[in-house]
Amino acid sequence: MSPSSRRNRELKLLTASIFLSWLALAAVYLAKPYIDMTIIISAGLVFAVLYISDHLILRFFRPYSEPILLPLICLLTGLGLAMIYRLSQTLVIYQFLWVVIGNIVFMLLILVVDDYRTLAGYKYSLGLIGLILLVSTIRFGSGFFEPNLWLKIGPLSFQPSEIAKLLVVIFFAAYLSEKHELLSIFTRQVGRLFVPDVKHLGPLLVFWAISVGLLVIQKDLGASLLFFGLFLTLLYIATDRILYVAIGSFLFLIGATGAALALSYVNSRIQIWINPWQDVSGKGYQLVQSLFAFGSGGFWGSGLGRGFPNLIPAVSTDFIFSAFGEEIGLIGVVALIAIYIVLVARGFKIALKTDDEFGKLLAAGLTVVFAIQTFVIIGGVSRVVPLTGITLPFLSYGGSSILANFILFGLLILVSNQQIEEASQVS
Repeated sequence: MSPSSRRNRELKLLTASIFLSWLALAAVYLAKPYIDMTIIISAGLVFAVLYISDHLILRFFRPYSEPILLPLICLLTGLGLAMIYRLSQTLVIYQFLWVVIGNIVFMLLILVVDDYRTLAGYKYSLGLIGLILLVSTIRFGSGFFEPNLWLKIGPLSFQPSEIAKLLVVIFFAAYLSEKHELLSIFTRQVGRLFVPDVKHLGPLLVFWAISVGLLVIQKDLGASLLFFGLFLTLLYIATDRILYVAIGSFLFLIGATGAALALSYVNSRIQIWINPWQDVSGKGYQLVQSLFAFGSGGFWGSGLGRGFPNLIPAVSTDFIFSAFGEEIGLIGVVALIAIYIVLVARGFKIALKTDDEFGKLLAAGLTVVFAIQTFVIIGGVSRVVPLTGITLPFLSYGGSSILANFILFGLLILVSNQQIEEASQVS
């Protein structure tokens, strides 16, 4: 596909995404006219200008990049803004500002970074910064509820794990691209089975310890699962050794079992997951209300602005998917899940088409982080897996999450563009 065809395809899809976002916002406004119409129209126009600007920058500076990603991101952020406006007229202002900032950072990333492979040269520095961000909330964290996973600087607060996950992905990708051959060679024999040398298990044990530390010290179940799952998946992709997955899964099972037995926080989450009805008015209240929201939404939903999602605590952050389930129904949330699946599929497609090892692992790692985060939060609010305190990308309220995910897809777009551009120049 030629560069112009890619960008024309992107523009058509982007136009449809902007229109659907406007439609969702109009539906909420008709049901809940909280804000003056001129403000709504102005915000809708700014939203359109932002994404058209993104498109123009990609057209002129990264013409070979993947054309599907930007329109789907636009649609998700538009639907997220519409739902947050429906839930809170105060929060939507902050969310809109973060969408603006995220778009600006996305554009700057596309313009400034000429070769994503330069990031590999800073792997240890970026990895150290990521680790510092992860542990910083142990001493300086704040929040309305436990665990305290936010850092507060003056009037601003952010969740450092959102930025840390990107830095850790870059570190993992760079480290494994250098060591994958060494790690894939099994020299020690136990019976008929060849196993990795003990010294080669070091990185696996280190990140297992970090993930358990996040669970025990910071009570961050989501980050613990996210980071260990990321490393284990990238280790398998880099070495093609299923034994690493078996060993890692065994270690995680030991850690999770120990945490469930020793930590009341983890045990409580598991008990709520198994039977939320045992404490409906207490710890199980959020999940029960979430299930009621899905049930009352039925197949078609009650309509945007016509349900009662505010009965769910933290609905604009952890439980926004439940709000969509009530108001757009089963057919709507299946469509949302399909959008996330397409984004994940395109991310892995970029990874498969990338020739250099660092680019392949970087694209795969970014996609794995996005996929795990999406699965864990959707599974948590629908009682498929235990609840964790992470946000649903692009839909949930949260500036840290919005900014981090714009950077994530900016990096994916850079990888996709550079590989196809270099291949076209060779041919």
